[in-house]
Amino acid sequence: MSQEPPRDCRLCPRLAAFRDENNEQYSDFFNAPVPSFGAPDARLLIVGLAPGLKGANRTGRPFTGDWAGDLLYKMLLKHGLATGLYDKRADDGLKLVGCAITNAVRCVPPENKPLPFEIKACRRYLTAQIAAMANLRAVLALGKVAHDSVCDTLAVRKSQFPFKHGAAYLLDAVTLVSSYHCSRYNTNTGVLTEAMFDAVVKQAKKAAMG
Repeated sequence: MSQEPPRDCRLCPRLAAFRDENNEQYSDFFNAPVPSFGAPDARLLIVGLAPGLKGANRTGRPFTGDWAGDLLYKMLLKHGLATGLYDKRADDGLKLVGCAITNAVRCVPPENKPLPFEIKACRRYLTAQIAAMANLRAVLALGKVAHDSVCDTLAVRKSQFPFKHGAAYLLDAVTLVSSYHCSRYNTNTGVLTEAMFDAVVKQAKKAAMG
């Protein structure tokens, strides 16, 4: 199984149709399943929900071009998990250090809400990616959907490892660290503060790097 869906993936009819609509409306956007970012020998994998319509779906790189990416890459640079300059473009030259970034669902969903079937259908790519990461020591799941998808990928019971911000679970050789998603909504409403996100990124790095 490939770690990345084909550019013309049609596994999820609703998401494929939405991509088709976006191709007509935003012909200069990436408008395809967004591939993972980072090296396969990374020790930390960051898993988000899905590409944002005018973020990763536009730029073709996870968390690039929207508010969530502004906060995520700021913290990765702060904690030495990235180098260079984040400029909201896939060609900005920013490089990840010891980590990789992906999404539970690789295609942009309408209203940023993937359906359960779509999350399950795309899980094959997350499973293949995790299986291929021989040095993986920690996963940072951003939001409950990502947390649950990682649990399903690792074949552990979600009831035993419930989503909770800042929770860390040792699952065999991999530590699952969970955070509220770094979305504009969560930060604007105070569900997730910058200090909270700073702490959880630091926690995930420590679990991955020792």
